[in-house]
Amino acid sequence: MLLKAEQDKDYLSSYSIILTVSADSFQRIFLYLIAMKKDINIILICLSLLFLLTSCKEKKIKLGKGVSFDKEENIHYGKNSDQIMDLYIPNTKSGKGKEVFIIIHGGGWRAGDKSQLTFFTLSMMQRFPDYIFVNMNYRLASETQYGLPNQINDIKDVSAFLEKKLKYSPKFILLGNSAGAHLSMLYSYKFDTDKKVKAVINIVGPTDLSDSGFKNYQEYSFVERRLVDPRIPKPGTSRIDFASPVKWINKNSPPTLSYYGNSDRVIPSSQGKILDSVLNKNHVIYETYQFDGGHLDWDRQPNGEFLINKIEAFLKKTDKK
Repeated sequence: MLLKAEQDKDYLSSYSIILTVSADSFQRIFLYLIAMKKDINIILICLSLLFLLTSCKEKKIKLGKGVSFDKEENIHYGKNSDQIMDLYIPNTKSGKGKEVFIIIHGGGWRAGDKSQLTFFTLSMMQRFPDYIFVNMNYRLASETQYGLPNQINDIKDVSAFLEKKLKYSPKFILLGNSAGAHLSMLYSYKFDTDKKVKAVINIVGPTDLSDSGFKNYQEYSFVERRLVDPRIPKPGTSRIDFASPVKWINKNSPPTLSYYGNSDRVIPSSQGKILDSVLNKNHVIYETYQFDGGHLDWDRQPNGEFLINKIEAFLKKTDKK
């Protein structure tokens, strides 16, 4: 049985979801209900429920032109209910052993969900049909739970989970927007001790939390109080500096592509300029682009397609280094 869902008109193309359900199972249940003389509406409801339950376990996504992925939805990579991810593995022989995109959503470290980036992930999959994709959730910060180190540990746990599942050690490309971009950079610059991150795609991400421009952020007091567990930074390092990606950049930091809006009222333009300056000082490969719009306009067309084009060119460039 085939269900088709058209993407939002702002994205690149339509996609299809194939739900693999045993025909024999349908037939047995259907014949049983008929034998029991059940109402046809009950039969249809039961079959629909079975269909939905089965679809949660096995799915295939077709993106046209021979591009398809196996999808595993809401995989638990940890014991917390927030520690879930969607995994997309390409149905191509050349995809075996390729790099992995880890997609990390935004939401001010205290909100958001992987579903916000599902359509963008699908658009990326169409452009990168041989890559593995992960769209992950992470433990959110709150008044009772610090964001860091939990959220960094969640990225680490996802990478470890993937290595075990794939049975090899892939290179990772971390891509996030807003808080997700911040976590992508912080993990890659400070916590990727094994140097498994090949590149970072920073979309409207905070880079220096001590920047006077960023202090106008509406939730800055929450960032000061609840983003970092005060027991984590070493003596002499403030929590704000500990959580600032630019403080951890060195000559071995991974190549970074950044994307900022020219009318973003959440992340000031100074954040991108500070990042570029530190990357340049450390001779790290980087590119920065600007789009027309505010904080949430980065994936609206033509911005989304422009970004994907630049990501493709950037990764080709880093492959040659």
